[in-house]
Amino acid sequence: MKGIAYGVGVGPGDPELMTLKAVRLIQENDIIAVPGKKPHDAVAYKIAEAVVPEIAEKTLVPIYMPMVKDYELIHKEHEKGARIIESYLDQGKNVVYLTLGDSTIYCTFSYLQHILEADGYQVKLVSGIPSFCAAAARLNLPLVEWDEPLHVIPAVHKTDEPLVYEGNYVLMKSASHMKEVKKLLLESGMKVQAVENCSMETEKVYRSLDEIPDDAGYFSLIIAKEGQNHD
Repeated sequence: MKGIAYGVGVGPGDPELMTLKAVRLIQENDIIAVPGKKPHDAVAYKIAEAVVPEIAEKTLVPIYMPMVKDYELIHKEHEKGARIIESYLDQGKNVVYLTLGDSTIYCTFSYLQHILEADGYQVKLVSGIPSFCAAAARLNLPLVEWDEPLHVIPAVHKTDEPLVYEGNYVLMKSASHMKEVKKLLLESGMKVQAVENCSMETEKVYRSLDEIPDDAGYFSLIIAKEGQNHD
């Protein structure tokens, strides 16, 4: 009997935002996979450790997930990571892979999931609180009301596309192209707010487009709502 690979979302940063199911799965299983070369340094691990301190005594498996544009290298490392996980699954052991936010939204585990499933292994995703939901709550801002649509955009890939669709926007992965993203938002005329490092100790809140620095950190999330002019 082969083990099951779990992609477990640990939420955006605040340990209190971890789900009971995430906590239980970490407690019940001995093999914990963590994105990065050093598990103890990973943000997802630190979140989980605050709630489940006994995680430090478990088998921690580093899975290197490079953030580069060399797709051949990326695929090679994903294959390598999947093989590491499969080595435990073949022993009948479950593997819990920790991931920030939710396990279904721009999640690194998705790449491993496709490989594992293609190889015949069972994968189960465990939802966590998405970063943009946590950011909206931090801003005391309803994301959508009544019949408003919501568009979730990976901004780093969309800086040359105007925001032409009706409704509100969440712009993720903005940091490396923040100047271009801010220009795009200025042209949209929407009301813009943002949270950097949401629910973490280093959290910063920006209440207008002008406040968002061009060098905002990697975990910066922008919410833009229509029907209101930029401050």
